[in-house]
Amino acid sequence: MNGENGSFLSNRIILFKYSTLHRARFPSAAMPYTTLLSVDQLRAHLDDPDWVIIDCRFSLDDTERGRAAYLSAHIPGAVYAHLDQDLSAPVFPGRTGRHPLPVLNAFAQTLSDWGVDACCQVICYDDMGGGLAGRLWWMLRSLGHDAVAVLDGGWPAWDRSGAPRRSGTETRRTRVFAPHPRPELQVDATDVARIRLDPSYRLLDARAAERYRGEVEPIDPVAGHIPGATSAPFSENLDATGRFLSPEALRARFHPLLGDLPADHIVCYCGSGVTAAHNLLAIAHAGLGNARLYAGSWSDWITDPSRPVALGSE
Repeated sequence: MNGENGSFLSNRIILFKYSTLHRARFPSAAMPYTTLLSVDQLRAHLDDPDWVIIDCRFSLDDTERGRAAYLSAHIPGAVYAHLDQDLSAPVFPGRTGRHPLPVLNAFAQTLSDWGVDACCQVICYDDMGGGLAGRLWWMLRSLGHDAVAVLDGGWPAWDRSGAPRRSGTETRRTRVFAPHPRPELQVDATDVARIRLDPSYRLLDARAAERYRGEVEPIDPVAGHIPGATSAPFSENLDATGRFLSPEALRARFHPLLGDLPADHIVCYCGSGVTAAHNLLAIAHAGLGNARLYAGSWSDWITDPSRPVALGSE
C-alpha cells in the first residue's frame, strides 16, 4: 500500500511540475497548438500578447502581391513574412535551389523582431490552403519551437467568416528568440541520393502530378522528378473549401503511400522546399509523426547535371 501511495504521489508531483513548466512557457493557452487551428480558435486570442500572427501570403508570379494584399487587409495584429526576403536566403544560380533556407542567426533575429520567443504561440496563414504558411511552420519546428500552427482555411476562411481585419503595417515589441536546431528534420541532396532507391525510405514529391511526370515545367529549367520518388500533390491534403482533411482522412490518404514506415524514413520535397512542408504538416496532423524535408528540393537537385532525372510515373 505504501508503494502504491508513493507511486501516486510521484505521479502527482510529475504532473504538477509539467503543468507549472507549461504555464511558464505558454501562460495564455491551455495547450499549445502544434499543427492547425480554426478561425474561431484564433479569434478568441486576438488580444493575447503571447500570440504572434504571421501573414505569409506570396505569389511567384508577382513577388510583391502578397505584401500588397497584407497592406490592404489582414488579421488584426499580424506581421508580414515575405517568402524571398524573410523566409529564404539569397539564391546563387547553379549552386542553390530557388528558396534556400536563411542563415540561422539572421532568421533568429527576424523572429525576434516579430516578437517571437519561447513563450509565444505562433499562428501562420496564407491564401493557398497553407501551401506557403507551412514553410514557416516547419522552419519554426526545425528550430525547436513546437508551439506553431497554421490557420486552417487561411485568409479566405477568415475573410468569409466576417472576422475583424486591419490595413497597413503592424509591428510587435521585440523579444529574444533562442533557436534550438533540430537537424534531424531535414536532409540534403547527398542524403537523397543515398536513400532514393532504399525500400526502407519513401521520397514524396508534393508538386502537381503533371510536373512530377515531367509533362509541364513552368518554373524550373529541367522537367521531371527524382528517380524513386512517389507523387503526392500537396493539394490533395485539402477539401473543396481549402481546409485540411480530417486526421482520419489524411491517414487514409497517406497509408497507401507510406505503409508502416516510420516518420523519420519519409522525406518530402517539391520545387523549392516550400509546398513540401504542407505534406509534412498533413503527416503530423494525421498523427503519423515528424517526416523530414529536403529543403533544396527539385530546384537544388537539378543544379548538378550528374544527378539522375526521371520522367513519367513510377
